[in-house]
Amino acid sequence: MELGAARWQQGLRPGKDFDGDMIRDGPSRIVCLSVEVADWLARIGAWDRVAGVTAYYRVPEQLPLKPRVSGFSSANLEAILRLRPDLVILFSDVQADLAAQLVRRGCAVLVTNPRSLREVEETLGMLSRLVWKGVEGLHWLEEFRRRMQPCPPLPRPVRVYFEEWDEPLISGIAWISEMIERAGGQDIFAALRDRPRAADRVVRPEQVRAADPDLILASWCGKPTVVEQILARPGWESISAVRRRAVYAVDPEGFLQPGYRLVEGYAVLRRLLEQTAHG
Repeated sequence: MELGAARWQQGLRPGKDFDGDMIRDGPSRIVCLSVEVADWLARIGAWDRVAGVTAYYRVPEQLPLKPRVSGFSSANLEAILRLRPDLVILFSDVQADLAAQLVRRGCAVLVTNPRSLREVEETLGMLSRLVWKGVEGLHWLEEFRRRMQPCPPLPRPVRVYFEEWDEPLISGIAWISEMIERAGGQDIFAALRDRPRAADRVVRPEQVRAADPDLILASWCGKPTVVEQILARPGWESISAVRRRAVYAVDPEGFLQPGYRLVEGYAVLRRLLEQTAHG
């Protein structure tokens, strides 16, 4: 079986091993209940293996549509079962209850839970090998690393507050904090980034005010981000970012979904940092 393992790691097409046993080529009816997984399988040429997707995934025009069977924390179990999936892929503790329901209904599930940029890369690599697209996945991962390289220093320090949620205030997860630093900014709550649970990254409005960020970025997971509400918070009129209106709603696909499209969020982040530093 060592030969089979080597092929698995390389992502080559399967055949028969030296014992004559058929080596399986991985799942062929995958339901993706997270956007970044659907996006990644489409990029690496495994869209033909996808049977259904979350409603939040915008399928590229050149690809055939797939049934939409879920939101993020909820899903149509009967619709998923009708697709006869051999694997359902979910993301994080937010979908843990949904994963348990699927297991009880007889589905094979895979729950990914990356928290850092390194873990994002490892997860994408694992998904590539799962569908025998290791070579294609490596190509896209090399491009991911190239586009996520640290940027040159800014002309002056820029303090950044990233807000994942507004009630209560939740600061950015580890990969967002790492992106801020790579792009040349200073995450005002970097000390919290290694806390994997969102509940452990709750901050108080007065903490944000005391840190006085130069730039505020917000993406409220699962609902529209309202910049005017941030600008109108009591006591925040003294914050540098609020005074200069350097407060922006950013696309969740580029920041909150741990997949390839983080490169798009990184480019936006660098542009806003440079704009703030020169402002």
